[in-house]
Amino acid sequence: MPQQPVNDVMLILERDGTVCLAERRGTGYADGKLNLPSGKLDEDEDVFDAVIREAREETGIVVEREALRVVHVMHFRNPEGQPRVGWFFVARHWEGEPRNMEEHKCAGLSWHPIGQLPDHTVPYNALGIAHYLKGEPFSVHGWERSV
Repeated sequence: MPQQPVNDVMLILERDGTVCLAERRGTGYADGKLNLPSGKLDEDEDVFDAVIREAREETGIVVEREALRVVHVMHFRNPEGQPRVGWFFVARHWEGEPRNMEEHKCAGLSWHPIGQLPDHTVPYNALGIAHYLKGEPFSVHGWERSV
């Protein structure tokens, strides 16, 4: 039976040509790499509620639903082959200054030029940001096509 994809939400916080990234730590997945504030949907939660919750839990900021815009959706397989759908959001504005709220899972937050992400950015996050910058609303990655 085919495996159903996991839905992930990623938040692109832009400021002065930079994007906020978090350094993963102690999670068992991509530790030491940079990723967007992100997470999986909880039960009975839509993608907007999930990204609002993740923003608050991970960075301490408050983002209103009306301030969010879906800028890219990616259907992909992660390195372990699990199917996922990544929802990339931009927050037009937010309340508070982003700070590390999950020190047990994050070594810190930092701002990087959005068009020149560090090499150790989680690959699907970097791809989603690149598609966003090109104005591409949807992409598919990691699926073999049979001919």
